[in-house]
Amino acid sequence: MPQPVTQSPLPDHTFTLQSSATVGVVGDSEAANRVAEQFTTQVRVSTGFPLPVEPGTGTITLSTDGPSSLGEEGYELRVDGTAVTVTAASAEGLFRGVTTLRQLLPAKAEAGTEQAGPWEIDGVEISDAPRYPYRGVMVDVSRHFRSVAEIKRCVDLASLYKLNRLHLHLSDDQGWRVQVDSWPDLTKHGASSEVGGGPGGHYTKADYAEIVMYAGDRFMTVVPEIDTPGHTNAALSSYAELNADGEATPLYTGTEVGFSSLTVDKDLTYEFLDDVFREVAEQTPGDVIHLGGDEAHSTPHSDYLTFVPKAAALVVKHGKRVMGWHEIADASLPAGSIVQYWGTDEEGDQELARKAVTQGAEVVMSPANRAYLDMKYDQDTPYGLDWAGLISVEKSYRWDPATLIPGLAESAVIGVEGPLWSETLDDMAKVEFMAFPRLPGIAELGWSPASALDWTTYKDRLARQAARWDMLGVNFYRAPEIDWA
Repeated sequence: MPQPVTQSPLPDHTFTLQSSATVGVVGDSEAANRVAEQFTTQVRVSTGFPLPVEPGTGTITLSTDGPSSLGEEGYELRVDGTAVTVTAASAEGLFRGVTTLRQLLPAKAEAGTEQAGPWEIDGVEISDAPRYPYRGVMVDVSRHFRSVAEIKRCVDLASLYKLNRLHLHLSDDQGWRVQVDSWPDLTKHGASSEVGGGPGGHYTKADYAEIVMYAGDRFMTVVPEIDTPGHTNAALSSYAELNADGEATPLYTGTEVGFSSLTVDKDLTYEFLDDVFREVAEQTPGDVIHLGGDEAHSTPHSDYLTFVPKAAALVVKHGKRVMGWHEIADASLPAGSIVQYWGTDEEGDQELARKAVTQGAEVVMSPANRAYLDMKYDQDTPYGLDWAGLISVEKSYRWDPATLIPGLAESAVIGVEGPLWSETLDDMAKVEFMAFPRLPGIAELGWSPASALDWTTYKDRLARQAARWDMLGVNFYRAPEIDWA
């Protein structure tokens, strides 16, 4: 999971991993060797086998000498009675293939302690590549802060399902979460709160660099979001001069939206954003900065139409592509922008997605009534929200990103993302409960071909992930529509 493009069994072939096995790396690539070491580091623990990594072929061979036709993330995998071979054209493709190999091993391969064998894999040939280049999960660390270790846990679980973007919602009314040297009170003051009045927190530049590197080693690109012009109370509370009246607002620990706004006609607003985008861009190797743009209810519309192009120009100035929620499409956008659709089938929202495309923008699909992972599963879900409706595991899976918005060219859609807002999620157990088992379905919508998307077979494959999640200690929701037994 996600379902590969092609998967053919090799009857009468079963591979058994033995204690004498070696992992060979073909291709002169430091990154390929890191992929091998990541794989063996885990499997050594669960099997107790030494699994040395060596140049050349091995019992398990990981090769980056594959044809360029496989693409950056494509791979081929063959398991027969004597060997396993994963072939790709890049280390990233190799990582995706090794991710599949992990799923082919028994679930106990994910254990944190040594387990008894046998370690068998049925013979199979797989050829695989993603449907979309952008497949993400968003973690809202502004409403409730998550530590570096917790974000690493999110990366580990998301990368198991071939997701390749980690969107961090770093600023909002309730807290500012990333260090900005030129505006130090953003974290000194603005990071000191969260929903419910907790202590909040923030990422130092060293913390953020650690997250970026950890995600990058797992081929996930960090997409930082600085939400503007609304959702800005933490900044307005930190610096009085950003407010129209020169008075700092109080810190906010509630969950209402739409009450805050930067002052559009102040030069200082753009000096502030210039500094913030510059420092965030300097720390972010990915090519995108997300400037938010949603729910700016306190910003007069004419001001909003003035603000978005000016803010977008600052993102471009610092060498990044502009990304924003679909409202930004109402304003003029720079070429190459990405619009994130979060609508609920309303025509006005869909029209903004189409309008974005007429400006040369691309679209990432995150429909709130299907992809928002913080929505309750049913009326009895103990936490989460329900403003976009109840989203069962089946509903979160049964839609096609290419056809959801009538009149939107399929070629304009570059991927999907599952946002996880955190108003009610104050610990990782709740985060995992809301993300699993729905996040793997979002991942499959982004990776697998449309012809492979079938709820009946998907729910059976999903059920078989439970043993793996148990080994990983994932606090998942045992949805009643899945036969977990």
